[in-house]
Amino acid sequence: MEIRVEKYTKYIRKRIILNDINLVLEGGYIYGFRGINGSGKTMLMRAIAGMITPSKGSVYVDGVKVRSTRAYPTSIGVLIENPTFLKEHTGYQNLQLLAKLSGQADDREIRDTMMYLGLAPEDKRTYREYSLGMRQKLGIAAAVMGGPRLIILDEPINALDEESVQRVRELLISLKDEDRVMIIACHDREEMDRLADRIYMIEAGECRKAP
Repeated sequence: MEIRVEKYTKYIRKRIILNDINLVLEGGYIYGFRGINGSGKTMLMRAIAGMITPSKGSVYVDGVKVRSTRAYPTSIGVLIENPTFLKEHTGYQNLQLLAKLSGQADDREIRDTMMYLGLAPEDKRTYREYSLGMRQKLGIAAAVMGGPRLIILDEPINALDEESVQRVRELLISLKDEDRVMIIACHDREEMDRLADRIYMIEAGECRKAP
């Protein structure tokens, strides 16, 4: 898989959010986006996911232009900001519904993914009753189920205890594959250095490779 970002620029009310971004991301690596709040890193992740329309420039996934030839990249798992689920359904029921829509995960994978992340499929609590950490785990589970070729995770370890952070770390490393691109954003510099093979600094809407 290859993600190519070419001259990507995004304005909001005449303010430049992303400024002439040029980036090539190849399968087989975990890419880290580092930057302070408001730097543009989440917006860049949204751009790659096809969730926003550029003011200028383009995103290509395996040579196919996103939001022109195709609205969104196919085979994608995304956790950006707060995950959205049906509040009156259990975590397991929510993942079941997502699996039916995508057709890319069976019941065994749903259960295995939940249990690996420390969630019980039999838990009768609804999403409304989930703690912040449980909601984060469910969002990660939804993003990785079905083995998507592009995985984008914004602050995946937010609100997680150390044991859960270790589980997420091991999961992401196990998912590295030559035909998969993984992108993470993380405020924890030490964790970013552990996980990411290549790190990019996002500052004032501009992107450069970290030394």
